[in-house]
Amino acid sequence: MHLSPAEIEMAAENLRAMALDEQLKAQVMATPALAGIARRISQRYLAGDTIDSALDQIAQISGRGHLSSIECVGESVRDSDVAEAETRIFLDISEQLKISKTRTTLSLDLSHLGSLIDPELGLRNARRVAQAAREAGTYLMISAEGSERTELVLGLWQRLIPEFPETGITLQARLRRTPQDLMRVLEQPGGPVRLVKGAFQEPVDVALARNDSSLAERYVNLVGILVASGRRTNIATHDARLIRNLKQKLGSDLLSPQVEFEMLQGLGAQQLDALHEEGFNTREYAVFGPEFWLYVLNRIAEDPQRIMLAVADLRSS
Repeated sequence: MHLSPAEIEMAAENLRAMALDEQLKAQVMATPALAGIARRISQRYLAGDTIDSALDQIAQISGRGHLSSIECVGESVRDSDVAEAETRIFLDISEQLKISKTRTTLSLDLSHLGSLIDPELGLRNARRVAQAAREAGTYLMISAEGSERTELVLGLWQRLIPEFPETGITLQARLRRTPQDLMRVLEQPGGPVRLVKGAFQEPVDVALARNDSSLAERYVNLVGILVASGRRTNIATHDARLIRNLKQKLGSDLLSPQVEFEMLQGLGAQQLDALHEEGFNTREYAVFGPEFWLYVLNRIAEDPQRIMLAVADLRSS
């Protein structure tokens, strides 16, 4: 059976909608049989459930010659007690990094720390984690969330960087507002800028479609602006064609110590290894924890043919 591009995109959109359905997520994770299926599918993309398992994965990433980033996956916390508990996990990660002298950046969603409950709560918790990360010899990379949260995320980042200017921020090339947001970010002192395509389900008046022919050109142009600015730049993509286009347009500028190619664990490991062999700076992103629903569905949605990998992963361990 051959699926048309339209059918593949429809499958991707349905997966993204499922990822955002908090009630569906709760039902799946509360049903032992369904939760077991979801967990088996997730293992390809996760570094286990614990800090120790994630640090083991970080050691493997370092052994392959790459820099790393670690995240306890989660988002959209709507209870202050849960936000406190999740913040403690990031503080614990920082403490483990400090003790082990492991060099890795710490990534997170601000909504994981309570920004949807109260922006001030999210900011206070982000400051706590940023301080702990600094004491561990590293820094925070703030992840992108859906377009309806972009202004909240950018606003809180701007309030965080006067005290923690090393903090990085993620921008989504698909969003129509991103060229203006990039100028806004570059006007501020701050840490690295990570550029992703953008995985979330978005209306057409807010974001380019993922199959829009102009998206690749926009991504390359945004990377070009970042690299020319001298700002630390994380090129976060698994798209081999896009990487070839970047090399053709920007050439040796991508070999700057300010520029990194970043990929997610379980996606493009061979491609990242090849980039490292070519002399590029490379980073792999390890994610762990039980709240993997949205993360894993979005990874599958980026390439719906991964559904077949998910079926293969359902075999008994």
